[in-house]
Amino acid sequence: MPSLSLNSAQNLCFCRLLLRLRKRHWDAPANWRNYSQANKHETHGQVGKMAHLKNRAEKQKRQREKLAAIEAGLTAGIKDERPNQGKGRGAKDMALYDIPTVAGEKKDTLGPLPISYSPRYVEAAWYAWWVKEGFFKPEYQHHLLNQKPETFSLSIPPPNVTGSLHLGHALTVAIEDALVRWKRMQGYKVLWVPGSDHAGIATQVVVEKKIWKEQGVRRKELTREAFLQEIWNWKEEKGNEIFQQLKVMGASLDWDRVCFTMDSRFSQAVTEAFVRLHEQGLVYRDRRLVNWSCALRSAISDIEVENRQLEGRTELSVPGVPGKVPFGLLETFAYKVEGEEGEELPVATTRPETMLGDVAVAVHPDDPRYTHLHGKRLCHPFTGQLIPVITDALVEQKMGTGAVKVTPAHNYADYELAHRHGLPLLSVIEEDGTMTAECGEWLQGLNRFVAREKVLAALKEKGLYRGAKEHPLVLPLCSRSGDVIEILLKSQWFVRCEAMAHKALEAVESGCLKLMPEFHEKNWKTWLLSTGDWCISRQLWWGHQIPAYRVTVSGLPGVGEEESDGSWVVGRTEAEARRKAACVLGKSEKDLVLVRDADVLDTWFSSGLFPFAALGWPHNTEDLKQFYPNGLLETGSDLLFFWVARMVMLGKQLTGELPFSQVFLHTMVRDAHGRKMSKSLGNVIDPLDVIHGAPLQILQEKLRSSNLDPREVAIAVEGQRRDFPQGIPECGTDALRFALCTYFAQGNGINLDVATVENANRFCNKVWNALKFTLAALGEGFNPLDPEEVFPNSPMDKWILSRCYHTAVDCAHWFEKYELHSVASSVHLFWLCDFCDVYLESVKPILRSGDPTRLLVTRQTLYSSVDVALRLLSPFMPFLTEELWQRLPKTSRSPPSICVAKYPSKEQLTHWCHPEEEANFLLVQEVIKVVRNIRATYQLTKARPTVYVICQETVPLGAYKNYQDALQTLSLAGSLRILPDFEGAEPLASCVIARANDHTDIYVDLQGFVDPQKELLKLTSRRQKLDRQLADLTVRMEGSRYREQASLKARTAHQQKISLLRSELEKVEQAVTTFQKMTTK
Repeated sequence: MPSLSLNSAQNLCFCRLLLRLRKRHWDAPANWRNYSQANKHETHGQVGKMAHLKNRAEKQKRQREKLAAIEAGLTAGIKDERPNQGKGRGAKDMALYDIPTVAGEKKDTLGPLPISYSPRYVEAAWYAWWVKEGFFKPEYQHHLLNQKPETFSLSIPPPNVTGSLHLGHALTVAIEDALVRWKRMQGYKVLWVPGSDHAGIATQVVVEKKIWKEQGVRRKELTREAFLQEIWNWKEEKGNEIFQQLKVMGASLDWDRVCFTMDSRFSQAVTEAFVRLHEQGLVYRDRRLVNWSCALRSAISDIEVENRQLEGRTELSVPGVPGKVPFGLLETFAYKVEGEEGEELPVATTRPETMLGDVAVAVHPDDPRYTHLHGKRLCHPFTGQLIPVITDALVEQKMGTGAVKVTPAHNYADYELAHRHGLPLLSVIEEDGTMTAECGEWLQGLNRFVAREKVLAALKEKGLYRGAKEHPLVLPLCSRSGDVIEILLKSQWFVRCEAMAHKALEAVESGCLKLMPEFHEKNWKTWLLSTGDWCISRQLWWGHQIPAYRVTVSGLPGVGEEESDGSWVVGRTEAEARRKAACVLGKSEKDLVLVRDADVLDTWFSSGLFPFAALGWPHNTEDLKQFYPNGLLETGSDLLFFWVARMVMLGKQLTGELPFSQVFLHTMVRDAHGRKMSKSLGNVIDPLDVIHGAPLQILQEKLRSSNLDPREVAIAVEGQRRDFPQGIPECGTDALRFALCTYFAQGNGINLDVATVENANRFCNKVWNALKFTLAALGEGFNPLDPEEVFPNSPMDKWILSRCYHTAVDCAHWFEKYELHSVASSVHLFWLCDFCDVYLESVKPILRSGDPTRLLVTRQTLYSSVDVALRLLSPFMPFLTEELWQRLPKTSRSPPSICVAKYPSKEQLTHWCHPEEEANFLLVQEVIKVVRNIRATYQLTKARPTVYVICQETVPLGAYKNYQDALQTLSLAGSLRILPDFEGAEPLASCVIARANDHTDIYVDLQGFVDPQKELLKLTSRRQKLDRQLADLTVRMEGSRYREQASLKARTAHQQKISLLRSELEKVEQAVTTFQKMTTK
């Protein structure tokens, strides 16, 4: 008897269990603002600061190496493996919604559904109607039948007003909107606050470039008021573009509560925060070191600093300096020892121009080379000043010459050393990057890098130059201007962070604040324990002007700026500041002259107030009372310190409460190859291009119109050509949102492949077709029941509704844990594997039967299944689910929109739970899988052979008989016989046998459906083709070029292909054996 050895169909059960137990690993083929990941203090904790700078620099170095590797590959003509790009459906296949609909009116859904899913058709008109009906407002809760007493609130991480939607935003929206819609459908009173950040430096730079280009005018040629008006004009014209893009993404924000960080209400909160912190002794003015951008002439935060790792001598262009400037050189020169003829002390530095600001030379106390110089003085070759030789245990003996020049006004480490030893601070570089008068007339006014060459030449002339060598270093650059960051000594406003940081740390350790994933707690502790005071002054015009006033007494000389707090008062208004100054100085208010600080506050200061300032703080508004603290903060993990920690510190200090109780941090979105997205690599993906589609020509036009240099453009264009040879297909908002949520957002990175979004688009089409089928099956006049009223009787109806129940339970479980990829997996599995592939196919004979009783029950089950499944899917795909749900018949309790429909719950669907039916049907599915494998192996495309299911065990035999109709339909059997045995008869010689499990054998009668001789010829040809493919691929993978150049992803894909080829060959061999036996009978 012919036999076929097949693996057990229990593989199907195992795979489904894996999926349901969340052990499915989504193939990660891996903010609002472009926030930095730097973790450096402003002035303290230098060891941690330098270690972090090194880490950042190393990451940036790796990114440059990848860029170099790609460029080298292009030069050599080597083609990288690229992700598989599906073609997608063309624009000509996309239906359009062309029914005139006034914005805010409900979309017309009376017409028939288009043939196939079209994002442009589906996503039209719904959003404006949702907003007009108030579904996104917390006040709508009183209309809900399932309203809860609890609230759920969160604030969107405010994007820069200059920004446009990028994938970081898209991921944030996809995650937050899914959570918000889920909570709203559960009956919570939900508020999701929209807003945008004024982005001080970024906005000022954009508008400065605009007025220069359009008017030929520099900012300094305008008054402050005139320039600020230019910014407000620009903001009104362009500043709300990102809000429109958020609406395209379907974000269910309450737009009546939109907040801009420069609005008058928010500005009042910023002023109040500064004044209160000053009154509490937490804001103070001091003269300390800051990161300074000479091009911008402003202090900048770590977020604006790009640390570039240099391995050795590197020439770079610097704004304002002709030619290129060499960096990565360690220059050595000597100081002569006072009174010691021929005695000198050599020092090594990468910044010889700052030697004019040297106030000492430090050596290690145990360094035997310099023991005899302890306490000696050195002669400065240009100023004639005598500077001491000091000892400090922190000096690295093996670094350079082991002797360190101390320039405390231009180096953080030297600043700390100077404080320990009581050394003076001497500034030798101006705000614009030129040398000060302290350097002497020969250098005064020269650019610092021009002065560098002049200093080196002068040292050589005096015979003090001792040579140079290449030296690796971290070069800090201004990300806005490309200028080299200068460390300057400036009088600025600072926030004392130590006490507030301790409270923030205690909040996590006590469990009052939960960080998700938990591994962020370690970094949280490290940063807060070592954080220094925070410089909040910025020398800009755009931003919140600091509410501090410098006070002088009329008729008396002014107090020098170096006097710190003594000459300054802080007030909510100038009148309040004047009253405070009069009280402190004991003078009449009319005798005082107040000049307001021209500086503005760091953007991060105002951003840190967002959760409560956006709700009306410092006023005790209804919104503040109802929705503060927020229930959740969701944002990118790169903002943990710059934004999250500062919100926690400021919120706790100013309101007495933590601003939120949970922080959910998502990872970074990278390209399909795992690279950080960069314009210079051509791998930046605009979410709107994914939503609307973009041909390659448009993608490359965007690159050529960018500010990349020609070399980078060439590399980026080639990168785009490889990754998107036919451009990016139109996928739609729902597909993008769903695809982003299928990735593990709490991992090490999301390698986003556009092909994943295309697959999500195909899933949309699958759901679309399932609803078309269901609507056709329901027909006219169908009156549905609510889920609570539906009690299925037939085995298949019990099974599918039990699957509905367990899917709803799984979704609720994973939503509570914020593991959206598992929620998406559960919903996806139900739609594809349970509903479309199984239930819909199984009921087709019933729908054709005309039996009114069975038809009514089946229609109700179809309706209940899609109603629940659409509501489960709605948080991820709001447009598609609204379009389809609106077309379903409604019950008397149906809400106006799926947005506010009840999210399916365990309690609502408990009566659908039939675990025994699910267990029985798993046995049936094992049989179906085996029969279909046989059909595929023997190419029984249209044939309907007789199938025998032989099982001697009573329980599974009963299950097979119970599901006999579905088993016959789904296995495409012409007839189906379920028997305990063959009742003494021998199976036909034309039967092929396979084992489904330990107790069930399957016999498929091939008689009359195949010609053994013809099939043998086909199989022989097929076997030869498979042999050739396997041999070719094996030889290719064994080649040295392949081993050197093929990516890990490519090697994995090829190994999988080899396994598939071998499996296919095995099946062909088995079929050949079967047909050979049949020809001998």
